[in-house]
Amino acid sequence: MAVLDDAGGLTAGAQTTPARGALRPSFGVKLFYSVGQFVESGYLAINAFIFFYYTAVLGLSGSLVGAALAISMTLDAALDPLIGSISDGVRSRLGRRLPMMLLAAPLTMIAMGLLFAPPAGISPFLLFGWLALTKMGVRAFASMYNIPYFALGGEMSDDYVERSRIVAYRLLSGILVSVLITALAYSLFFAGEGGLQRPESYPPFGWAIATLVLAGGLLCCVGVWRYAASLPQPQTPAEPMMRRFLPEVLEIVRNRTFLTLFLSMLLFASAAGVNQALNNHAYVFVWKLRPETIQVITYVFLAGILIGVPLTPALLQVLEKKTVVSIGFATVLTAWVVLPGARGLGLFAPTGAAALPWLCAMALVVGLGSGLIFIAYPSMMADAADEHEHLHGSRREGLFFSGLGFAGKAAGGMGLLVGGLALDFLHFPREVGRQAHAVVAPEVLSHLVLAWGWLPAGLVGIGALVFAPYAIDRQRQAEVAAGLKVQRAADVSAGRSS
Repeated sequence: MAVLDDAGGLTAGAQTTPARGALRPSFGVKLFYSVGQFVESGYLAINAFIFFYYTAVLGLSGSLVGAALAISMTLDAALDPLIGSISDGVRSRLGRRLPMMLLAAPLTMIAMGLLFAPPAGISPFLLFGWLALTKMGVRAFASMYNIPYFALGGEMSDDYVERSRIVAYRLLSGILVSVLITALAYSLFFAGEGGLQRPESYPPFGWAIATLVLAGGLLCCVGVWRYAASLPQPQTPAEPMMRRFLPEVLEIVRNRTFLTLFLSMLLFASAAGVNQALNNHAYVFVWKLRPETIQVITYVFLAGILIGVPLTPALLQVLEKKTVVSIGFATVLTAWVVLPGARGLGLFAPTGAAALPWLCAMALVVGLGSGLIFIAYPSMMADAADEHEHLHGSRREGLFFSGLGFAGKAAGGMGLLVGGLALDFLHFPREVGRQAHAVVAPEVLSHLVLAWGWLPAGLVGIGALVFAPYAIDRQRQAEVAAGLKVQRAADVSAGRSS
């Protein structure tokens, strides 16, 4: 049977591989694949802690923290498509994706641990440099893992609904590890008086989460390598990277479907990042919650996403992916407008235990809407890669998912950048970070809670408008799949006749 060559066409006479359209991974393969989500979920879970640690605890200005994160984002913007292109061209006995994943997992662990362990007593300038360098390391190495990991998920099946099921497995694993990280943070490392404001608690927390990330990343590789090795991969020698990289990037940038998905996810992920960056500031100083209580909100948020795991594939049986995502956008936007607006405008101001039910209700709604989006988007990106191959004869999952990966990490980059600038713009006092029961001016708190809710809500609204032109529905995906089978069959016949 034929396999894909480096240009996305078919090479006759190659070793037998599963036919596209018949690819359906077993439960065990999907289960092992899902634990690779530990890398991304671990990376995302620590972002809010990083922001609070460097601003409120270590006293670095929000603008400097934001600048360090902007530097790491610039590196990401350059590296992600390069990593995707390299991943697309890999040839190995382990398949196209696993070699980079095996290299990246331990490097991500080291960088993540160092991020939470800056040398004691260094100057603000050196602290800024430490943050910038270690954050760049985490982002770069996480990209080396996540981009081929996401691309592998898109290659595991080409069925319209099965792709969403694979994402659902991955998202469920992400929820479970996020619960574990949250429990470790608030019930072990930051429990008790002072909680998040104790600087000595952060280095052991960082190394513990980094070890967890390494374990999940390696376990995924071990569990899926046989299936990954059986998937179609390039058989012909690749062109030199510098010759093919720029044309490949320009090729996908001209794809309107890719741009629609990339830009809308970039906006949504940035919105989530702004909200997450300011979460601990809002919970500690506005709503006056104890660390042990904050974790309850996180669990409820994850429960909302968990509801979306079985709900999204069920909805996709009767609704288009575009409709499901639009529902998710509307749900999240509404939640971020209502409660923060009521508190910021002085209409509703509970604190402590009285605020908890309302914050949990908001988190549940945001989690549910986010679950719909996070499951449907990777599935749509895989559909877009199919359409791209149908139109252009080249398959670029690595580059497509590098765009999705970069957009997702904007939650940790652009969101923290905007959050840091917002803190300085609001003149939030840096000296209260290590003070338990610190008092902040009421007007500062009102502005803070609006930045926490309304600013990300505005970004979600813009993202929904950008997403509106997306046009791959069930019928279009079926047409693309049928066309690809015809194209590949013709390539096989041509190869045999020659």
